[in-house]
Amino acid sequence: MIMPHWFHAPKLRVGNGLEDESRRATWLELFLDLVFVVAVAQEAHYLSKHLSMMGFLGFLLLFLPLWWAWIGITFYSNRFDVDDVGHRLLTAVQMLFIAAMAVNIHDALGESSVGFALSYVAVRVVLVLQYIRAARHLPSARQLATHYATGFAIACAIWLFSLFFPIPYRFVFWVVGMAIDIATPLTGTRYQANLLPHLEHLPERFGLFVIIVLGEAIVAVTNGVSEQHWELLSVLTAIFGFSIAFSLWWIYFENVGGQALRDASRSGQLKIFQFWLYGHLPLVIGIPAAGVAVEHAIAHDPATTALPSEVRWLLCGAIACCMLALGLLHRTGIIFRCQVRARYRMAASMALLALAVFGYSLPPVLVVALVSLICIFQVFQDYYQGHPVATISVEEPQEKGTIS
Repeated sequence: MIMPHWFHAPKLRVGNGLEDESRRATWLELFLDLVFVVAVAQEAHYLSKHLSMMGFLGFLLLFLPLWWAWIGITFYSNRFDVDDVGHRLLTAVQMLFIAAMAVNIHDALGESSVGFALSYVAVRVVLVLQYIRAARHLPSARQLATHYATGFAIACAIWLFSLFFPIPYRFVFWVVGMAIDIATPLTGTRYQANLLPHLEHLPERFGLFVIIVLGEAIVAVTNGVSEQHWELLSVLTAIFGFSIAFSLWWIYFENVGGQALRDASRSGQLKIFQFWLYGHLPLVIGIPAAGVAVEHAIAHDPATTALPSEVRWLLCGAIACCMLALGLLHRTGIIFRCQVRARYRMAASMALLALAVFGYSLPPVLVVALVSLICIFQVFQDYYQGHPVATISVEEPQEKGTIS
């Protein structure tokens, strides 16, 4: 095995035709994802303990920094490839502080808010240092890297400034900091010419994060069953819950591909990459939230008449959120462009919301079963409609674009 050099300059993996080279997730990226598996599990545990509208808003406030930390690391690795000891050590530091975020999630809106904020800032400071390093060694990427480093550093400063204020005012600064973090790529489009993300690597990385949240949904179903006696209704509820996760896997990965990104790179449609980045957020939020709802549905006494309203709304609302996201991804061509499938996804989201409103008297197993049937119907609709899945080909030459 060849050991990496101690330090050497990062190199671009995009621009000047380099994005045609094969680019897959590295072993280090897969190892990094394991820490996010733990963090997502802690996010789900937080939501499970706070089943209310305010609890869900708290879940969103805590999930967004975690998601954006993963986004930042992923997009840096997508554009700038380096495998020296320095990069590995910086990634190890990021993993350490992501784990610290996970440790503090349980009371991150209370006594652990300082630890959660400092952990997130530490992850982002490492990213700023990585962009500074790229700006120093890569003149062609200097403006982009400097813009990102500046915007992310300002956001870090706001997060740190929030620690001087008591709760709940502290969280206002968190929101402002996150807004600057998220807006930084949008305000830097003029620096992104010929530095579009790698068209093979990006869909794979997003797919892996979808697998992470689907895995958490499966864990939630398993936990729900393991804590109950093996009663028929509980087992049926678990089976229906598993089918929801499996259906979401099917209708996402059956349609995902890189053709939309390739077409966008040729036509100069920057919005496609932006939709790819931000359009996945409702999906990855909805999946673990739905898993938590199924776990509570399994744990609910099957002898009672109705599923509690907060669980029903969480399950139906979370899956409706997923369907809405998938519909928008279909409509914009992020995944397989198909207006028919977009309409079916939108209709499913409306049906799920109707179930949340009018299903107040339904028992747990029936609510989960109806949600499952709505998801399974989407699978059958896709299957019988049929299409050749768009995949990423690195053999066909790609025209240069001005996409971020």
